[in-house]
Order: sequence, then C-alpha cells, then structure tokens
Amino acid sequence: MNRENVYYVGMDIHKKIIAFCVKKSDPIPVMEGTIPATLSALIEWEKSLPHPWIGAMEATLFTGWVYDTLKPFAADLKVANPLLLKAISASKKKNDRIDAGKIADALRADLLPECYMAPKDIRDLRRALRFRNYLVRLATSMKNKTAGLLMECGAEYNKEKLHGKRYFRVLLGRLDEVPESVRQMLSFNRHTLDIFEKIQKRLVKDLQKAPLIKDRIERLMTIKGVGEVLALTWALEIGDPQRFSSVKKAISYCGLCSAEKTSAGKSRRGPISNQRNKHLQWVLIEAAKVASRWNPHLAEIHARELYRGNRNRATLAVARKLVAYLLAVDKSGKDFEDRLVPVSEEKEAGEGRAPSLSRPLPTPVKNS
Repeated sequence: MNRENVYYVGMDIHKKIIAFCVKKSDPIPVMEGTIPATLSALIEWEKSLPHPWIGAMEATLFTGWVYDTLKPFAADLKVANPLLLKAISASKKKNDRIDAGKIADALRADLLPECYMAPKDIRDLRRALRFRNYLVRLATSMKNKTAGLLMECGAEYNKEKLHGKRYFRVLLGRLDEVPESVRQMLSFNRHTLDIFEKIQKRLVKDLQKAPLIKDRIERLMTIKGVGEVLALTWALEIGDPQRFSSVKKAISYCGLCSAEKTSAGKSRRGPISNQRNKHLQWVLIEAAKVASRWNPHLAEIHARELYRGNRNRATLAVARKLVAYLLAVDKSGKDFEDRLVPVSEEKEAGEGRAPSLSRPLPTPVKNS
C-alpha cells in the first residue's frame, strides 16, 4: 500500500464522545472533530472518512465495540498500550482533540506502541469469566460480613464450619441472644451466597464446554495442579500463546517478576510489578498456594524456596513454574508430559539443600 495515499485516523474514545483526527503523511489535519459514542453515529462517521484509512485508538473499557464496528472498513486498525502513551498526558496542553492528533501522529510515524487485541469470540468468553470472578469476590465479601455480624453480637461460632450449609442452619436456630434484625441479615447473606455459588459454577461449566476452547482447556488440565479455573483464565486472558517468544515474557505479562529501577549503575528491585494482567496474576498466585499438593515437582520447588525462609518467594516460584508449564502445553498443542525425575532425598540432604519429595503425592479426584 502506498503510504502517500493512506489516511491516518487517531481516535480518543470516551463514554459519551469520540474525538478524531485524520491526517495524511504531513502533520496538517485533514479532518478533526467529535462524534457521539453510539453505534449509529460511528457508522455514519465512517462513511464520511476518505479511503483507504488506517486507524488507531487507546485501549480502554470502551475500545472493544468501537474496534469491532470499524475493523471491516479499515485497511488496518490498531490498539495502543495506554501505559506507553503517557507522553499524551505529559503535554502542557491536553484535550481530546490534541490527544486524537497525537495518536494519529504516532500512527503515521510508525511509533504507535501497539498492544494485542484478542478476537471478539475470545473477548466474549473472557467477559463471562471475569463476571464469574466478580461474583467470587462478592461472595468472599459477604462471607466476611457474616462473620462480622456474629462478632458484633458476641455470638460463638466455628470459624472453619461457618459457611457450611448444615452447620449454618443449626447455628441460626440456636442464636437466641442475637437480635432478630441480625438473624434476618444472616439469613439473607446465606441465601445470596447460595445464588452466587450456583451462578459461578454454571458459568465455569458452560465455559468449559465452549467449542472454541474446549480442547485447549482439556490439554491445560493435564498438568497436575492446574484446575478448570486456572486453565480457563490462562486460555482466555492469554489469547494467542504464540505471541510470547519466551517464558520470561509470559512471566512478565502475568506480573510475576519484580519491578527494576536502574540509574547511574545502581540497580534496585521492588515488589512484583503492577504492570501486569491482574486477572492472571491473581489466579496464578492463588493456584500456586495449593498446586504443590498435587504436583511433586512443584512441591520440590516450593520446599526449596521455603527452605531459604520466605513463603511468598516460594509461592511466586511455583507460580512462575506453572506459567512455564502452561505456555509449553499451549504452544505445542499436546498434553503435558512429566519428563522431570525428582532428585533423591539422600543426595540433596548430603549437599545441605532442602529435601525433595521422592514419592509423588496422591492425585485429587477434582481440582478447582
């Protein structure tokens, strides 16, 4: 395509309006303005654009539907990484028109920090999984509220059994000293938790059966220690695994590496990075806390790091190894093969290292 004849369209998308700027190879705008952020207005606006055109927009909550609407009409359509577009907000003068113009300039100069945009089918499934995770967080909050209400009234209860249906029903029947209003709130909380539990289980079950990812999820779950929630989160948040050329890049994307600040020859490491996919980071860390129970090799990694005296470090080491396993299975398209041989306990003990597990742990009936 001859770049001299191409029009570059920068879009600054908001909830109610979309600011745009159209340029050619020179910096003088051909068209600029704003349109309402509605489907009909967007389609009418596209008809007024000169062709052929290449568009770019910043990744936001509202980017998906705009991208899907304009993609069939554009010669190319790109989505920019918002963290790498900070130069826009650092300008002395900042407004929607200027932002759209700078996105168009970055596009025509081939300096746009492009980020991955998953296919629409994957994003639809991902939205359902994230809604399930939202329900889980709400359920956890309501469980904490149940315990808080009991503590406010000085009621005695078994912390481990509190959220079991049978125990809660018996407990509610013997809370004579608790005010009736509190009893009603406890009953409402329990009823809501039951509803959340049914919905989230239904969502997970339906996602596992989705033809687009069904075979992929089954392969990922051949890894001992990987349950359906981790497999679904990995498949839907990663999208195309081939975009990661190395395990290190996948670990960085999942936010399992520490932030680095180097200046004047001095390097300082911080906590795990906030520039990450927060959904993957959360699920991987939670899975790493229990995965060593089912996988002897992960148990060895956990024991080795724990021997050095840091439980969080051990959890992160297991999470990183899970990323390596998941990426290898996903890129190869084959079931997981356990090729590692645990080091004997006697050899490690003689070298003064943390002991390993010479016998595999029992495989659970169901891992969630």
